Amino acid sequence: MTHLSVTANDDRPLLHSTGTCPRPQLERALNTSCGPVIISVHGYRYEPGHAIHCPHRTLLSLDPAPGSLRAISWPRHLGFGHGKPEEGLSVGFGWYARNGFRQGYRDAAVAGRALARLVDKIARLDPARPVQIFAHSLGARVALAALRHVQRGRIGRMILMAGAAYASETNSLPQTTEIINVTTRENDVFDLLFEMAIPAPVPGDRALGHGLHGPNMLNLQLDQPATLEALAALGHRVAPPKNRVCHWSPYLRGGVFPLYRTLLRQPERLPFSYLHTHVPQTSDPHWSRLFQPPSIRLPLPFPRQTT
Repeated sequence: MTHLSVTANDDRPLLHSTGTCPRPQLERALNTSCGPVIISVHGYRYEPGHAIHCPHRTLLSLDPAPGSLRAISWPRHLGFGHGKPEEGLSVGFGWYARNGFRQGYRDAAVAGRALARLVDKIARLDPARPVQIFAHSLGARVALAALRHVQRGRIGRMILMAGAAYASETNSLPQTTEIINVTTRENDVFDLLFEMAIPAPVPGDRALGHGLHGPNMLNLQLDQPATLEALAALGHRVAPPKNRVCHWSPYLRGGVFPLYRTLLRQPERLPFSYLHTHVPQTSDPHWSRLFQPPSIRLPLPFPRQTT
């Protein structure tokens, strides 16, 4: 068993298929595998059990139901599904996020407590097993909320893609967890919509897309040429952006999953100190991509004159 589907029921994690405590399945899965535990957390508009928008049938499944170009399998792209013990354990963490965005923002904090309980269960069963988090959009708030409740040091790294959360939500968090803040100017419109929908907790607060600052925090702007060049020099070629506006680019862009796999499965190959030295931490200005002039390729196809 390399994959489990878990759903947050208020602040409790339950096995999605049975609605029961996942402890027996977790114990069996941990006893028969030896790699990391990677917990994937979806964002807004998903609902476990929904006929169309169930995350356990789409993003968080080893075999997503057909019908959506964005419903790629996160677990497979993160290296699961081959039946090998060294894969470790994939956990798809679902939560109810279809009751309106403001309510979803509040519910994400509750789901974070359920995620923290799940991580604590894993740590009690196998204290030496590394636990990593992979989250998108409003799932970033779930992950950050979990850090406030989980026992210190139980989460090694988390990748937050186009996070729908405020920078102040990282204040006073344990610095034992390394936070990789994946941003892109393609997400600027969504950052603005987030800040319009959710009042800032403190004056001057901004969405994660504006960057994080801290010894355990790294910004990875995936549409910045200097960042792409730095990643290529480290052996990870990520495709350049194609869109001016896209909320899903951080996991749909070609080449990103080999990078994510290395960051989560082999963190020793890309240590934080090394990344801070080689990857730019100054982001491009917001809206710089949306209002970028169109590129012109030369030579232009002028019609030939005829005599």
